[in-house]
Amino acid sequence: MLQQKAPWYFLFLLILAGESVFILPFVLARVFRPTVLDAFGLDNVQLGLCFSVYGIVALLSYLFGGPLADKYPPRKLIAVALWMTALGGIVYSTFPSYSVLKILYGYWGFTTIFLFWAPMIKATRVWGGTSSQGKAFGFLDGGRGLVGALFGTLGVLVFALFISSEISAASIVEKRDAFRYVILISSGIVVLVGIAVWFFMRLDSKIEKEIILDKITLTQVGEVLRLPSVWLLMVIILCAYVGYKITDVFSLYAQDVMQYDQVQSAQVGTFLLFIRPVVGVLIGVLADRTHTTLWLFLSFIISFLGAVLFATGIISSSSTVLFFMSILIIATGIYAARSLYFAVMESGKIPLVLTGTAVGLISLVGYTPDIFAGPAMGYLLDSAPGAEGHQNVFWMLAVFSFVGGIASWLYYRSYKK
Repeated sequence: MLQQKAPWYFLFLLILAGESVFILPFVLARVFRPTVLDAFGLDNVQLGLCFSVYGIVALLSYLFGGPLADKYPPRKLIAVALWMTALGGIVYSTFPSYSVLKILYGYWGFTTIFLFWAPMIKATRVWGGTSSQGKAFGFLDGGRGLVGALFGTLGVLVFALFISSEISAASIVEKRDAFRYVILISSGIVVLVGIAVWFFMRLDSKIEKEIILDKITLTQVGEVLRLPSVWLLMVIILCAYVGYKITDVFSLYAQDVMQYDQVQSAQVGTFLLFIRPVVGVLIGVLADRTHTTLWLFLSFIISFLGAVLFATGIISSSSTVLFFMSILIIATGIYAARSLYFAVMESGKIPLVLTGTAVGLISLVGYTPDIFAGPAMGYLLDSAPGAEGHQNVFWMLAVFSFVGGIASWLYYRSYKK
């Protein structure tokens, strides 16, 4: 394993790129979910199916893109991924039909995963060295959360700026026009980040030689599959990622249950994004000082408790303080798990040079919620409109948090030394 050699600005560019690439397909839909549904004429199930198309393409992209990260420098793959993703933003800004929107999400499944995901994880492991894996991945996810929050804040400001009337009285045409500016500005920023990555996110030539293989063989793939840590991480990431997908509904919960308008609902989504950087940084520092695997287990416990708070229905439109406290609890658990699940690769004895291949195989199972979580949430929300549908979604989260807790406990017991 390499010692920490890459400079701080290398991690900064990774953070910037790591969230920018997902702004168009995910962050805007998370912050502006009610607006997206109105502007594109979708219901929750249809939006969920768009995410499913993304997930199906991503599934194959994880498998074949992983080994690619072990063969080429991360800088080039990440920059091209950013530029290709931004091109999709131009199509998105035309408010295409539902059929075209599904194709667009499939395209984004390729650009954001095949060329991007494994290179980002591998580059983060390189930066973390032997002793700072928790810090590296905590800062990565926390920093990505901050970038997402800033994008969300900028988006809300731009959206509000271009709505000339009261938001509650704004027409679909006015909402579309305002949201188009949000999309185009976001796309432009993604292009600029790609340029910065291409020119500045360089590794020393000696480091590049150590982390790149000329050829990936089936023997090496088999070597990765024989590691128990790889199989446990598949389950851990699957359960944690369901939690992350469920954060998409908080802005809709604010509208449906708390009776907020669309701007206020978007502000709730942005508030959630600001929790993520704080949790990422704190959990990363704590994990490096103690047991990263133990903190991963505790994060699932916290997520489970937060899910039960929402699922029992005790949070109503008159419980504003309890609503935000519960968001804080559930987000802490979800974001802590997300910050740490790749940070435990080092303790799980996964070789650095095969990181891309391992990430590809783990992600093949771990990120299947991209396929099923969206439609499942959409079905639960639309089949029982209002508070009941949201409670069912959080019961779903409670179940996955419980299973993730068991898997992370087994990982801790196996690799705590």
